[in-house]
Amino acid sequence: MPVILAIESSCDETSASVCADGAILSNVIANQTIHEAYGGVVPELASRVHQQNIVPAVQQALAKAKVSKNDIDAVAFTRGPGLLGSLLVGVSFAKAFALAKQIPLIEINHMQAHILAHFIAEKKPSFPFLCLTVSGGHTQIVLVKDYFDMEIVGQTLDDAAGEAMDKTSKILGLPYPGGPLIDKYARQGNPDAYQFPEPQIPGYDFSFSGLKTSILYFIRDNVAKNPDFIEQNLPDICASVEKRIATILLNKLQKAAKAYGIKDVALAGGVSANTGLRLALQEMAEKNGWNSFIPKMEYCTDNAAMIAIAGYHKYLKGEFVGQDVAPMARMAF
Repeated sequence: MPVILAIESSCDETSASVCADGAILSNVIANQTIHEAYGGVVPELASRVHQQNIVPAVQQALAKAKVSKNDIDAVAFTRGPGLLGSLLVGVSFAKAFALAKQIPLIEINHMQAHILAHFIAEKKPSFPFLCLTVSGGHTQIVLVKDYFDMEIVGQTLDDAAGEAMDKTSKILGLPYPGGPLIDKYARQGNPDAYQFPEPQIPGYDFSFSGLKTSILYFIRDNVAKNPDFIEQNLPDICASVEKRIATILLNKLQKAAKAYGIKDVALAGGVSANTGLRLALQEMAEKNGWNSFIPKMEYCTDNAAMIAIAGYHKYLKGEFVGQDVAPMARMAF
């Protein structure tokens, strides 16, 4: 029964988790509020706060799991992709811990881990399945053939869906992080109040740069006519933007599912926490006779539990790395 300590530090969440024989015993996430004053993540500040948070996070994870450092059989860590300074903190800690305890190191691809978060719960998709992976930096449709046999069949050509939401929140004058606020106000609005364009990109790829521009011009033109336009219509604007982003994502997923003959479809990544997107996928799944899979909220955003479950499956295959491993800001599947 392997006991694995997992570390996640790809952006601004410091997270530690303990997994025993494929079961998550703890999942501690330390958020960073320092970035709110800057309207976005400041990489240098993120890495400094990771240094402050990582030891307490690991101590809490071990305590909640009721295991000691001596019980750990391997250390799994996010190697990339992500912010290099943030990754460096997690990778350095993992290497030092493994070296001190003379146990194996397991490198994990952050985006693969988001997909493998579906194997934490009892209800698991069957191979092959399609996963729509959506975050602030990535938007992908991935054909998942096995735990580590994955093929990106569609991806964004420019901006990510999460970035489009963040940009919209800034245009609307909402504080950082804006994604949860878009979600909150959208629940109170009419998603059909305003119509935004859907990019006509061939295949299964995405583009969100044009949508961001259309939202910017829409707000600019309406505020010029009515300075109180945003304040008076905030819920409807958020609901309409959220619906358009969801339809762009799901129309491509539906196209890919039909082409590949896939019935198991999944949603992953930070934006998979968005209520509108979750509900829209479930509705589309019912119409198409799909089996839909969406992780619990705590496993949608960056967390070490998904690193732990990915590490567990690599441990079973004996896939370890040496002390010469280094973080990678860009890391392909």
